[in-house]
Amino acid sequence: MQDAQAEGCKHGRRRTSREPPPPKQEPYPEDKARGGEIILDTPLKRGILIAGLVGAIVLVLILAFLR
Repeated sequence: MQDAQAEGCKHGRRRTSREPPPPKQEPYPEDKARGGEIILDTPLKRGILIAGLVGAIVLVLILAFLR
């Protein structure tokens, strides 16, 4: 058990050369990996986004002046 732990194996099992290597994975397509879109289809959603951005900037300015 200690030999297996020293080799970094889980559950005390040793890896032998008879086991096949894990299958190679294809890279994920870049067009699917892109982030989602921000959909601002109502005035309320636009207002909330703008208020959040303005609030973050105001908070940074306040904290900068308090230092």
